[in-house]
This record gives sequence, structure tokens and C-alpha cells, in this order.
Amino acid sequence: MSRRSLLRALGGTAGLGALAGCGVPAAYVQPGDRAVTDESAADKKLTWANWPLYIDTDDDNPNRRPTLEGFEKRTGISVDYVEEINDNDEFFGKISPSLMNHQSTGRDLIVISDWMCARYVRLGWVQEMDRARQPNVARYLDPLLRSPAFDKGRRCTVPYQSGITGIAYNHRKLGREIRNVRDLWAKDLKGRVTLLSGLDESFALLMQGNGVDITRWRADDFHEVCDQIEREVHRGQIRRFTGNDYTKDLVSGDVLACQAYSGDVIQLQADNPDIRFVVPEEGAELWSDSLMIPNRARHKANAERLIDYYYDPEVAARLAAWVNYVCPVPAAREILADAKDEATAALAANTLIFPDAGMRKRLAVARDITSTERTEYAQRWNKIVGL
Repeated sequence: MSRRSLLRALGGTAGLGALAGCGVPAAYVQPGDRAVTDESAADKKLTWANWPLYIDTDDDNPNRRPTLEGFEKRTGISVDYVEEINDNDEFFGKISPSLMNHQSTGRDLIVISDWMCARYVRLGWVQEMDRARQPNVARYLDPLLRSPAFDKGRRCTVPYQSGITGIAYNHRKLGREIRNVRDLWAKDLKGRVTLLSGLDESFALLMQGNGVDITRWRADDFHEVCDQIEREVHRGQIRRFTGNDYTKDLVSGDVLACQAYSGDVIQLQADNPDIRFVVPEEGAELWSDSLMIPNRARHKANAERLIDYYYDPEVAARLAAWVNYVCPVPAAREILADAKDEATAALAANTLIFPDAGMRKRLAVARDITSTERTEYAQRWNKIVGL
């Protein structure tokens, strides 16, 4: 399952999310109603819900998770780690009845894509964290990720892993380089291009291709992109819109260029070095899957401690070496560079895990789609995509 899930329709499987987006007051939880008595001091445990294949495992025993075991040994806190998040909307629908009714979800920590985190934050469904318990987060969090529009100062969210939405292409089969988003509309790529079908996954990069500052985009910018993509669909430039299955088309050669995620391309390059990933000259979107503590979590302090543990550069380096996404802890790069294993040390030089200074200047975190905008924008985008 992709960790950058497809938004298949307005609200997806989360009917309550669609209602909340329309401003139903009953869904919002006031600050004073979000916390319960924290049992962390007496009850040394927590429950963590995450995506599949999103934590390091032991090569000889995939049921062992070295960094997580390290936390348990260091702190004496046991972690019930549940790989239950397969889709942002699906999981939202699963826990939203509890949250909107001021009940515990049974989870102390969850990992959600930032565009969906924005919905939780606006609904008041997650708690502010105590940064006094998180010195590593305060010191080591990547400056590029510190203050997204939906959560200024990262009071309620902390990036777990990040990634880049850019362009992947087969350099050998195409026979030339791709440097800009507009290169996707070239004649020699007609019918050999795919775009991501999810609204939240796709729109920012396309706007950047038009020179838009995605940290402050406007309605006109969105509709300009839609007009543009409609034209490309009608003239047959775009083969199809995809979820994470774009990788199959790229590997088979049916597609020569596509919107893609940096972490996927690292894996593809291991088998085919002709596949390249480009951060366009106009820029690319930097996104995150972030850790949040839902309302009425019974072990808030334990969860805050675990989050800070993963911001220890040594721990962050071990996790980055396994998941191969953009590491939100730049200081982990030096740790990997000193690794005795050559393959591991080489990861420190991989700009898709640790973007260099030139690439960082072209990365931006997009302003998210607000609840008032979502109905109109999702309807238009889904019509183009065919959802």
C-alpha cells in the first residue's frame, strides 16, 4: 500500500470528514475537551498506529524492529505497534466517530499524511505536544518542515518521514533529460505520461510548473492547472492517472515520464539505473507523514518521549537507512556517512534522502486545501481524473 494514498472522492470513505469540512459545529472539539488524565508515569506503555513497512526490521527476523526495541530497552516503555493504516481517508473514517464524540480512539500515537493532518488539527482532534519533553525535536527538526500552514510551529504534529513529489523518467528510453514540468507536454511523450490521481498528491507540483509559490497559492492558480490538464487529456498527452501503480508503467516502459515520489524511485533505481528522479527547476513539493497524539490518549507523555527518541540523530539514521525516504533529521546524514558498511555510508550522499543545498532551495511545503475549498476543488479535479 502506498503511504501517499489516493483521494478517490470527496471525503473518501470518511463521510464525517466531509461533514466536518462543511463546518458542522458538532465535529469540532474545544481545547479543554481534548485531554484526559495522563497515565504514563504509572502505566509504562503506549499504542502506536502506523503504515505497513514503515519502520526498520531485522534482516533475519522481520518481526523484530530494532529501533523500536531500542526505545523499549532505553525507557522501559512497551509499545504496541499496529500496522493498521492503509489509507488516510479509510483510517479517518475508522477513528472519527470516537474523536467527534469525545471518546478515546485506543491509540496514543498515529502517523498521517500532512494534508490529512490538517483536517485533524482544524477539527481539534489532536493535542498540542509538550516540547519540554522533546529536546531532540526542538534541536534537530529540519527547518524546511518546521512551520507548515496548517500547524504553525508544529505544535500538534511532528514529521515522521518526508518525501518529494517530482518527476521520474527513463533516461535511456527517452534519450534526453527532463528538467521542467513543462517537459511532460513535449510531443515525444504523447501518450507516455502519467499523473497522480489524488488531488492532494498532484496539484502542488503542477502549480510549481506554472511558477506558482505553493506556500501561498490561490484559487486562480488551481483552476489554471485544471484548465491545463484538461487540454493535455483531450489531446492524448496523458496516458492515465494513477495511484502508486505508476511504478509498474515506468518499469515496463509503457510510460516514459510521470509524477513520482522520491522514495519509490530509490527502490526502482536499485534494479534499473536508467530511471531518474528530477526536482524540476521551478521546484517540487516537500511533504511529510507526521506523528500526532489524538485526543484522550491515555499515555501522552510516553508518546511524546517516543517521538523525541526518533529525533535522536543515531536513531533517525538507522530508520532512514531502512525506509529510504527524506529524513526529517538532517544531522543523521553525518551518522550514515561514518558507517562502516559502504552501502549504508553511500546513503548519506543520496540527495533523495538528504537533499543538498541546491535541491533544498527548490523544495517547498504546499499550503493545504482548506475545508471551505475542498468541495469545489475535489469535484473539479475528480471530474478530470475520472473518479
